[in-house]
Amino acid sequence: MNATVDHPTSKDLFAGAPAVDPCVLVYDVGGSHISAAVCYKQGFRLGPVVRANLPKEQTSEAFVEVLHSLGVKAAEGVEGVAGAELAMPGPFDYEKGISWMKHKMPYLYGVNLSDALATRFGWKASQVRFLNDAAAYLLGEVGAGAARGVNRVVVFTLGTGVGSGFAVNGRVVTEGKGVPPGGEIWNVPYEGGIVEDQISTRALQRAYKERKGQEREVASIAHYATGGEPVSIAVFAEFGKNLGVALKRLLADFAPDVVVLGGGISRSAHLFLPATKAELEGAKFEVRIAELGDNAPLAGAGVAWFTQAGASHDLAAG
Repeated sequence: MNATVDHPTSKDLFAGAPAVDPCVLVYDVGGSHISAAVCYKQGFRLGPVVRANLPKEQTSEAFVEVLHSLGVKAAEGVEGVAGAELAMPGPFDYEKGISWMKHKMPYLYGVNLSDALATRFGWKASQVRFLNDAAAYLLGEVGAGAARGVNRVVVFTLGTGVGSGFAVNGRVVTEGKGVPPGGEIWNVPYEGGIVEDQISTRALQRAYKERKGQEREVASIAHYATGGEPVSIAVFAEFGKNLGVALKRLLADFAPDVVVLGGGISRSAHLFLPATKAELEGAKFEVRIAELGDNAPLAGAGVAWFTQAGASHDLAAG
């Protein structure tokens, strides 16, 4: 990428008059791909979502080129885009826009992405902002998803790992009564191990192997459970019960109004949620399934831009 080259396409798109409904470019940077869209202030509505794999050429220049290309494509025909907010995994300096990741995307280590992307779009560095990806997921569901208008919210993303986020009055909190350090619950000591041992992909796979003597992917176990296989049905029921027990114990001090479940395992909620709710009978919080799915971090990035200004950079900065 040659950063000195003129890019008339992006200049045309992003130099227009302010939009009637203010909008911002939002990104979700994952471990294998990047998603982008325009998010509008009114209802945090997303325009068409575009996606691309991480660049094969592992350089910061190639990475910024993918971001720029996606942004141009996502904002095609849209005028007055105010800037960009990117949901990024950590460790990352969300205030300055500098990555400190070594284990993933090491080619970004120490790179000031705020300056690089702003240069590419012809913006000021202040028009490129960042927030933690888990915080973005939470804000998406709070601002435009399953927890709209709810005061005290916890979001769990259930998959290979367990992501979590805590919010009060629409803002992410990473400390306080009942909030684990940084809002991260996956490694909290639990049942002789940690939380992630009991309510993640490996918990389901382990339970299936113990009963059936063979290994299966969670999607396959769900397929067989839906088809009526007793062992698979029992595995998900046990998972649901364990999840209910964990939610009661882990969230007693925080006392949420709503718990939102997202992540890959939540797609099989019909197989485990009845057992979870049975275990939570009498609890003072409601369990809901995430509404936005993979688009939650994109909407959450928009929420951060329009409602939280500079405060969003520090959220869940782990």
